[in-house]
Amino acid sequence: MGGGVADGDDRMQNTQESYVPQEEMVEQDLEVEELIEAEPYDEEQEETAPVAEGAVETEGMDKKDEDWMSDYEGALNIDMYQTKDNVIIKSTIAGVRPEDIDITVANDMVSIKGSRQKEENVAQEDYFYQECYWGNFSRSVIVPVDIDSESIEADLKDGILTVIIPKAAKAKTKKVKVKGL
Repeated sequence: MGGGVADGDDRMQNTQESYVPQEEMVEQDLEVEELIEAEPYDEEQEETAPVAEGAVETEGMDKKDEDWMSDYEGALNIDMYQTKDNVIIKSTIAGVRPEDIDITVANDMVSIKGSRQKEENVAQEDYFYQECYWGNFSRSVIVPVDIDSESIEADLKDGILTVIIPKAAKAKTKKVKVKGL
């Protein structure tokens, strides 16, 4: 217990590493206030609508870039969990018809592929935000338990895809009695 002073020094040293001086905090607050007080947005400053973060801007792209983008597939976000008898995969797939979804199983890998098509053509300059993904998407995932691939069911309801994958029946261990001659 005699090392209390040294322990206290260590804590003080760790605290100082993450300490931000009051002057720097005031400077950071001023920067935020300057942004808040900035002039309002002037439509004449920009000729085209801003493109949302993560969205792809296609203006000024050449044919080679557009060909690459047409081969791009969006990633499908999923939840995968298990119950006593099944492995469940759920995904939000709004705007996709059941006939536009393809689910395949190969050994322990489940692949979900599909396509979400735009219903209307909107000129790029008419967008205020363009964040929705349109086109092909896919996701392949390895199921970490043995499954019965012959009994898989899938349902699309209210934009939620639910895939129910039954677990394989556990192999039963049987003891064999050895007979003597």
